Amino acid sequence: MPNPIILGTVALDSVETPFGKHRNILGGSASYAAFAASFFAKPGIVSIVGTDFPEEHLDLLAAKHINLAGIQKRGASFRWEGVYEYTMHEANTTHLILGSLIDFEPKLPLEYQQGKYVFLANIDPEMQLQVIEQLVEPKLTLLDTRDLWIKTKPDALKKAIRKVDILLLNDAEARQLFETPNLVKAAQEALKMGVQGVIIKKGEHGALLFTEGKHFNAPGYPLEMIKDPTGCGDAFGGALLGYLAKTGDISEKNLRKAIVYGSALASFNAEDFSLERMKKLTWNDIEKRVHEFRTMREF
Repeated sequence: MPNPIILGTVALDSVETPFGKHRNILGGSASYAAFAASFFAKPGIVSIVGTDFPEEHLDLLAAKHINLAGIQKRGASFRWEGVYEYTMHEANTTHLILGSLIDFEPKLPLEYQQGKYVFLANIDPEMQLQVIEQLVEPKLTLLDTRDLWIKTKPDALKKAIRKVDILLLNDAEARQLFETPNLVKAAQEALKMGVQGVIIKKGEHGALLFTEGKHFNAPGYPLEMIKDPTGCGDAFGGALLGYLAKTGDISEKNLRKAIVYGSALASFNAEDFSLERMKKLTWNDIEKRVHEFRTMREF
């Protein structure tokens, strides 16, 4: 049985940063999340691609023991094109083709329905709800979102949030969703909705974890070179849930460790375009960076 189950996009990206330009490379939230999770567990993807999607991209995912039984294939592929300025904080979308994603209805294979760890990446909240309804008895569900869904589908998004265990979003999205400049207040409002934990991503400045009566602040890793930040948040969420699936421990203490492993994978991902850096990554590389995170917090 694959774990974690990851709902998201598998896409063709064209990305331009101050450090280069690449066209039709493998992208999408599910691709980044599943690849990062594969260092800890054997994830399965729920997504859709077009008949024009290159087989070598799917072969790359399969080679990492990522289950692709939940990927549908029809129509045209989802394509995204974006440009990053020197701040590298956020891409400006220059072109977008939704393709078969427009009428995508996620269907979970039987073995996926039994999944215990589920990552609902930043896709349409109505699709997130469809997946939630197909799950039999998950142990931990993690939901990510983005500003688009906060603006266009707030009711569906809030309904989905109330059905999951952990909410994952970045600092701007937290302020937007809960209409407050204060991240502590935003987290408190999220906890009132019934989630057990709130993780607020702060990009290069790390991540915050809020649970009932507790708070954890994970540092960001000081990278010398950031080539492409695309997919870092997805790699963070995938690695985090992959670590929890591997250990089988969803305690608050272990969630802190999972966040650090997620931060480590996200930092590696930013060092190159698409999945190029993670393709070369070894377990020793990961452990070395996690150790560096640990020493950053000693005083």
